[in-house]
Amino acid sequence: MASVAVAGRFDLTDAQWAVLEPLLPTGKKAGRPLKWTKRQLIDGIRWRVRVGAPWRDIPSCYGSWSAVAGLFRRWQRAGVWAQILTALQARADAAGHIVWDVSVDSTVARAHQHAAGARKRGICRPTRPAGSAANRRTTRSAGPAAG
Repeated sequence: MASVAVAGRFDLTDAQWAVLEPLLPTGKKAGRPLKWTKRQLIDGIRWRVRVGAPWRDIPSCYGSWSAVAGLFRRWQRAGVWAQILTALQARADAAGHIVWDVSVDSTVARAHQHAAGARKRGICRPTRPAGSAANRRTTRSAGPAAG
């Protein structure tokens, strides 16, 4: 039986990547060259968010799970994701793709009848503390009759 490739179906298209790539930080650092492209790592992040799987379950075609998770966390701490979202929203707004109308809904959410009006004293709560003298007297007198 032929297996279906896990990656590719929901990956970024070339047109989407052309819009997204200029918004990404350059991050040119001295040292070892990157083993995976930013596009692979971002597709790995998108896969993980879409599927809801743990980081360690990211398919290897997107890079190592630690590289994908590391990029996500670095950019999250640096505020890169918020900057990308703001830039994409500004672009969509300029193109007229976003309508900023506010919709107010007057829907009422009713609670179950047993969710409201609970007594302040629960039915299982004793009226007197367990160690009080009055409680001991009541317990002794209610005990079995001596005969």
